[in-house]
Amino acid sequence: MGRVELFIWAIPAFAVLMFVEWIAYRRDPDRPDSSGSARDTASNVVTFTLSRLAKPLLQHLLPFSAVVAAAAITPLHLSPRSWWVWVLGLVVTDFCYYWAHRADHRVRLLWTAHSVHHSSEYFNLSTAIRLPWLHPVVSTVRGVAWVPAALLGFPAWMIFLLQSIGLLYQFPIHTQRIKALPRPIEFLFNTPAHHRIHHGSNQPYIDKNYGGVFIIWDRVFGSFAAESEPIRYGLTKNIGTDNPLKVNYHELAGLVRDVRGATTWRGRLGYIFGPPGWTEHPAPEPDRVQEPMSDRADNRAGAAQLTS
Repeated sequence: MGRVELFIWAIPAFAVLMFVEWIAYRRDPDRPDSSGSARDTASNVVTFTLSRLAKPLLQHLLPFSAVVAAAAITPLHLSPRSWWVWVLGLVVTDFCYYWAHRADHRVRLLWTAHSVHHSSEYFNLSTAIRLPWLHPVVSTVRGVAWVPAALLGFPAWMIFLLQSIGLLYQFPIHTQRIKALPRPIEFLFNTPAHHRIHHGSNQPYIDKNYGGVFIIWDRVFGSFAAESEPIRYGLTKNIGTDNPLKVNYHELAGLVRDVRGATTWRGRLGYIFGPPGWTEHPAPEPDRVQEPMSDRADNRAGAAQLTS
């Protein structure tokens, strides 16, 4: 079964689970305001549909894949007939996903596509299918993250299939209905409690919990955060629209504007490869008002009297 067929079979399950979650929220008088809205859910569904329709077009426009090339030239070849190859492959491809996902948040070029997924101010199962479509440059650059898996000898088709399984795993963790799972699960795996934090746009949650299937990568590489205050979903500057076209390209349009307005090559490259929010001309920090020497001496003397 290929990744396309896998997603086709998963779509009915997505629809059923989203409907069950909607019913649960309707029956809950204490449902949070961030549980969802009809317009936002419709925008998520349309965005997902366009993403699925654009996938074959993207594959024809970009037949070259760095993963396929790496798998063809590597001297290592692991057999998919061995069960341990599948287990190891899941771990390795998820490790690659962690770094790809981390780059999604730290490189603005990649953020132009990934910000689509984070642009909803709500958090529910429909948020999981709010995925970008027709970002060919980003797709090509991002795919390089799985080259190490191909060089280790995993077949390209297995890498793509395990990528899809990892994405399917992440669908049910986009919910506020499930609180905390047993501690061993919470320690090792990505869960709804962890992924809610990843979608937070307020500190201390920004750029945290990048893991796909496993959260252990975040614990090892210092990007883990547990919930410590209420979560605000969306972007630091929300786009204020449910138009699928604007949802998909709002950040790319912003990047193009910034690059065109840059005055130096450092600025142009910074807007493309720097982190989101990077600016060519940062605002100067306000100067500290220097306290006169006589006042500082008087203040120290007064402090000494208070502590004596």
